[in-house]
Amino acid sequence: MKNLTIKASKKVVTMGEIMLRLSTPANTRFVQANQFDIIFGGGEANVAVSAANYGLPATFVTKLPANPIGQAALNSLRRYGVDTTQIARGGDRIGIYYSETGASMRGSSVVYDRAHSAIAEASVSDFDFDAIFADAAWFHWSGITPAISDASALVLEAALKAAKKHDVIVSVDLNFRKKLWTSEKAISVMKPLMKYVDVCIGNEEDAELCLGFKPDADVNAGKTDAAGYEGIFKAMKKEFGFKYVVSTLRESFSATFNGWKALIYDGEEFYQSKRYELNPIVDRVGGGDSFAGGLIYGMITKATQGEALEFAVAASALKHTINGDYNLVTVDEVEKLAGGDASGRVAR
Repeated sequence: MKNLTIKASKKVVTMGEIMLRLSTPANTRFVQANQFDIIFGGGEANVAVSAANYGLPATFVTKLPANPIGQAALNSLRRYGVDTTQIARGGDRIGIYYSETGASMRGSSVVYDRAHSAIAEASVSDFDFDAIFADAAWFHWSGITPAISDASALVLEAALKAAKKHDVIVSVDLNFRKKLWTSEKAISVMKPLMKYVDVCIGNEEDAELCLGFKPDADVNAGKTDAAGYEGIFKAMKKEFGFKYVVSTLRESFSATFNGWKALIYDGEEFYQSKRYELNPIVDRVGGGDSFAGGLIYGMITKATQGEALEFAVAASALKHTINGDYNLVTVDEVEKLAGGDASGRVAR
């Protein structure tokens, strides 16, 4: 591993929005549903849970309303060992999203109801970023956070400045969401924030829509060879000075059958992970977040970028077998799969 000086604390901080997810039971459609399953989750919250599950000190930063629903969201993080002491309280509501799980050739669908959420209307004065990052080693955020609102983007920028002030490693998952903003707005906001980033994570669509880079690869046609990404990785590293550029490579054959692998570049060497067939997929939501969480753990604890990437891909493959946003797997389970045991045999 090159150019990443990890503090002894190994504390991971993530910041973003945790939402109330209302999911249709089984594979029913919205118009069929008479009830919803209640789940809490959100990009950076999911990463914090992964880090905590792997034994890293993990702090999640957000703002939640001081009501029972906000408390329930906070409690869902505490349950899995995430530090919630830096969560500001206030505002009128928690963001909500409705999730309809697809099957076979019918894709999943999400409907957002997150306008005017507590974090969308938060201000820099809600957080003491010097205190938050004083003992942190890593800060992770995603492109979803500045897409929520202009106010949230300003809070994020303040957090990034504080993280760099305290020599904290910064990673981003580009995570373009077309239901939140346009590509033009994303590029105008995201590109200036890249100067704070050490590790950039994103798939081919994210790189194009958030940063304006397009790989020479046709993922929809199943063409995900590493060679198609080498040019874009080199260009991104040159323009933004990233220490690492990382991309997940998903082949979507159906809603319940995907191919899954990833690629990492440190400025000298490209490394492509082994490929997994995800079939059947139980829940795809949080798959990218589980990859980011696994990558952070791998880069903190592993000796090489290849080992870190293999851990991340295996962790994410396992997440696709778990309902909900959070990846509730152990280091041993991930290491077992990364080591080649995909038998799924009963552990007795």
